[in-house]
Amino acid sequence: MSFDNAATAPAIAVRGVGKRYYIGHRARPTTLAERVAQAIKHPFAREEREVLWALKNCSFNVARGDLVGIIGRNGAGKSTLLKLLARITEPTEGEILMYGRVGALLEVGTGFHAELTGRENVYLNGTILGMRRKEITARFDEIVAFAEVERFLDTPVKHYSSGMYVRLAFAVAAHLEPEILIVDEVLAVGDSEFQRKCLGKMEEVAHAGRTVLFVSHNMQAVSTLTKRTLVLDRGACVFDGSTADGIAHYREMQAAHADTAAAYGAPPGTKGNHVAAARAITSDAGGTHRWGKPIRFEFDLEIPDVASTLSFSFQVVDADERSVSHLWCFDRDARFRRDAGRYRLAFDVPVFRAAKGSYTIRTFLSDRRTFTEFESLAQLCPFTVTMEGIERQDYNWEAGESAYLEDHSWTLAQEGSSDAPQHGGFHG
Repeated sequence: MSFDNAATAPAIAVRGVGKRYYIGHRARPTTLAERVAQAIKHPFAREEREVLWALKNCSFNVARGDLVGIIGRNGAGKSTLLKLLARITEPTEGEILMYGRVGALLEVGTGFHAELTGRENVYLNGTILGMRRKEITARFDEIVAFAEVERFLDTPVKHYSSGMYVRLAFAVAAHLEPEILIVDEVLAVGDSEFQRKCLGKMEEVAHAGRTVLFVSHNMQAVSTLTKRTLVLDRGACVFDGSTADGIAHYREMQAAHADTAAAYGAPPGTKGNHVAAARAITSDAGGTHRWGKPIRFEFDLEIPDVASTLSFSFQVVDADERSVSHLWCFDRDARFRRDAGRYRLAFDVPVFRAAKGSYTIRTFLSDRRTFTEFESLAQLCPFTVTMEGIERQDYNWEAGESAYLEDHSWTLAQEGSSDAPQHGGFHG
């Protein structure tokens, strides 16, 4: 695909793009004894590999100054597409033409050096974007003011909280004037006030004639910010049109998959620290929960790579992808921080008071010290809360009426271990 000149070209042209990965299915030996035994038993064995197309035959144009949303379920290909656009990886087939400097905020930790200070990382990122030191200095104060990290500018970013890290990373990406700004779901890490600032800044960037791609599971943010939306599903772009129609299409897809999505299982071949399975155990069958009844959320965690600050948390989110409850296991003594293995982490909420409506689960598995995000999943384990029999005068119950933090307890047990389960929780 080519254009006569950059002036008539779109900001982004994606033509028949595909990205292929190979998934190995034979367990690899991890010790010398296992390697020797495998070599003796199967001297000519070759690892079976499954072909996985994370993205296939994807095509679209984005004009200069457009603000475009990209939505889809987990595994739809959103993150793969962004990595291709940010040139983190190359497509297996097809071509991508980008006209202009690209600034990308894809996940916590991307583009920053943990040992450098906030000040040093600002200049490092600007240099990567091709800016001269004088240009970066001219925008430095504005970046710092937006990020609200003045006191910590000369502190290595490895000591930042995840919120501070994201504030500075977004401020750098948005203020160093890339012609194309790519922002992923990472904004979910920030607080609501910061998210509003970011949305406003992205609108400002688009009005200045620059191009913004915004990926999110937050349909309210997508509908507020964008007029055009791409919907991805199973590696293909299945919708390209108005945001209102795109969200409606996405909702229809969710409804079609509701019966099979009640419990989550990780795709075959998933590697590294990850959620292997997830379940929402509701009061009634069929994913229905009666208000005020106990509810349990279970997660099977595969932890091959332990870390002293490994942490797991999850949010219960409503139909508009707003978090209404956030539960976590950040305990210093949690066994998955020191012993590799598979764990069952169960959260029990004795009185679940979410208002009437539809809900799903969003998970976060990360290292809180290094900001390494092992995995983040959304749209898991859909369930519905009903309020039959719970009366109030003059007004019926409506969905989306409340946000709150529930009291809860959790139990952590390791498969194959004789050690007693661990317990913890939060009580407000």
